[in-house]
Amino acid sequence: MDRARAIALLDELHAAQNEFYAGGESAPLRKLLTPDITWIVPGQNHIAGTYQGIDAVIDYFRRQRDFANGTSRMHRRDVLVGDGDRLAALTDGTATIGGRQRRWSTVGVYDTVDERRISSCWLLPFDQREFDSIWSS
Repeated sequence: MDRARAIALLDELHAAQNEFYAGGESAPLRKLLTPDITWIVPGQNHIAGTYQGIDAVIDYFRRQRDFANGTSRMHRRDVLVGDGDRLAALTDGTATIGGRQRRWSTVGVYDTVDERRISSCWLLPFDQREFDSIWSS
């Protein structure tokens, strides 16, 4: 995958997520995700799980939005690409949960279709214990 296209796709995804988390519509997210998407969030917390299908993934985003009272935001840091349709992105997240500003970092491993839509995501928190603490508060 071309690095510039990967960065553009992730920037579009994060913008759509941030808009949705702030109370916006899900349509911008839906256009970036395949109908049969799988999204995996590891851990023992309120948002952990394996989400199958676009409606389940949108519900996951909604759970994250509601848990963080609309304050959750994604911030891209770096992107790794190769010859195939897979990319990895280092992303920081921020949210105010329980009146406290929280921050976490993940690597997201994404499979794409036509470099324009995401068909799967597997999140890998840098610090799983801290990630679980944030999303269990």
